[in-house]
Amino acid sequence: MISISDRAQSHFRHILSAQDVAGLGIRLAAVHPGTAKADCRLEFCEPADLDGGEWTLECEGFNLYVDGGSRQWLDAAEIDYLDGATGGQLTIRAPHIKGHEPGAEASLVERVRYVLEFEISPQLAAHGGRVTLEEVDADGVVVLRFGGGCHGCGMVEVTVREGIEKTLMARVPGVTGVRDATDHSCGDKPYIKR
Repeated sequence: MISISDRAQSHFRHILSAQDVAGLGIRLAAVHPGTAKADCRLEFCEPADLDGGEWTLECEGFNLYVDGGSRQWLDAAEIDYLDGATGGQLTIRAPHIKGHEPGAEASLVERVRYVLEFEISPQLAAHGGRVTLEEVDADGVVVLRFGGGCHGCGMVEVTVREGIEKTLMARVPGVTGVRDATDHSCGDKPYIKR
């Protein structure tokens, strides 16, 4: 169930009335759900735009349509509108949009992939870098391949040992080490040159 505050409903009524289109509503959808890039998208929606798979939330003066494929990701979402000194801000809190952290019953690969995607990759992306999981071997050693600013970076060994390996070993039981499978001699734009 999605909740939408009275303030948010008032805000939507205001912007919809300015459009002057009969039956115009708001469509809410999850973009890249279940990933670290997950976000919500709001857009105007005319009745002709509906495909029949939407879930309709009837509000006072308009309808909010939730994309059919987004329902599981937007369950328990809260939409609010907050007034501030510099204007208002619409907020959407969707606690399930990025998925759930795999539990102890998940495979080692799933648990490693989750930590890489949600904790490590955003930090690397801040420096233009990226990492992909190549494999987790039978001994629990995680094999990674680096790209972007990490490819050829002079600090990648420190990043692996002091950052990624320590994080994975602390957060994912069963990880015994991390190995870098990247050929760093040919990086195009390293964050720190060797």
